[in-house]
Amino acid sequence: MTGIRGRLRRVSCRLDAWQLARQSEAADRAGERTERAGPPPSGFTLLPWLLMGLGILANIFQGRTSNPWVGGAGLLVFNSLYIYVTFRSFDKETRESSSTRLALAAMALVTCGLALAYGGSWLLFFPLLGLAAGAALRGRWLGRWGWSLAVVAGVVAGVRDGWDGLNIAYATFLSTMVTAAILSLSDAVRQLRAAREELATRAVAEERLRFSRDLHDLLGHTLSVIVVKSEAARRLAPRDLDAALTQITDIESVGRQALTEVREAVTGYREGSLGTELDRARSALDAADVEALVRRSGPPLPPQTEALLGWVVREAVTNVVRHSGASRCEIAVSGGADRVRLTVTDDGTGVAGQTQGPGTGLTGLTERLATAGGSLTAGVEPRGGFSVTAELPVRGEERPVGALA
Repeated sequence: MTGIRGRLRRVSCRLDAWQLARQSEAADRAGERTERAGPPPSGFTLLPWLLMGLGILANIFQGRTSNPWVGGAGLLVFNSLYIYVTFRSFDKETRESSSTRLALAAMALVTCGLALAYGGSWLLFFPLLGLAAGAALRGRWLGRWGWSLAVVAGVVAGVRDGWDGLNIAYATFLSTMVTAAILSLSDAVRQLRAAREELATRAVAEERLRFSRDLHDLLGHTLSVIVVKSEAARRLAPRDLDAALTQITDIESVGRQALTEVREAVTGYREGSLGTELDRARSALDAADVEALVRRSGPPLPPQTEALLGWVVREAVTNVVRHSGASRCEIAVSGGADRVRLTVTDDGTGVAGQTQGPGTGLTGLTERLATAGGSLTAGVEPRGGFSVTAELPVRGEERPVGALA
């Protein structure tokens, strides 16, 4: 019994640590400690700076610009290249492509040509060029290109406005470096948050695995004691009934105590794991010669949410294996700060009863998800195949899963 209590103490300590981790995650989701990032930045972030060219556009329409058709065409080309470069600069693959670099070089040539031809407010295109260059030229070459661009801007502006060109050079260099620094820092923060969420998910999975091993050791030892005492009671029963009854009383005591302690130890761990259900789904699909594609993203989920989504995965994959005749099935889980979405899609011919509505299993799941504040939709896709989509709120799920039935 001393060994049993020692194992239970270790299990209880690990359970307390896991409960504290769950409370910390719940506080993060509620916005009490960490503010989650919004959508990633895009080219729309740099579009408002094009308003700097409104003065130039007004001068063209008012006839204050010589060769207005040339100036208007140059303004249109500059804005088009600016939009093209900035929108491609927020994806690493397109940012480093040769077409983006060529567009940036063409933008620099257009800027220099317009600045030399018109001067004045047209020189403000150099800071805009710096914004586009800072977004597109991140990394070790940024400093060299930033200085080079500032020197070119200073020389061109100096030819038109004399020493005032230094201000244009400074503004160009500043816009290039600050834009690159802010966007690089934003990318780093998002990568760190994604890594933290991945580490948290793995930590919870490892803690559950460690707990299951300790629980196995606990039950194995307890059952061994019960078996030994049962054998002793069987041997003593023919010649010493009182001693046999003593052993049976010990068996009852050990069993009741172990049952109570096990129930206390597994509190909070009875919910199903979504990761386990996804692994089982992949195994079942592989066994049925169905190509399985599983994607999961987002922060760790509460056990109640994982249990509900696990039921959806189980029911949907069962339908795919038994009825769909599909060759490919995609399972996608995407979580956020407030809601999580699960989609199971196949390329089969559908189910004989599903073309007219969900089956009994999906109907029961719809009711369970509705009780938890979520929703479930299922139906035949326009391009063929069948799709099951479940959405659930992440916060405020503290009711036992069994109560949802």
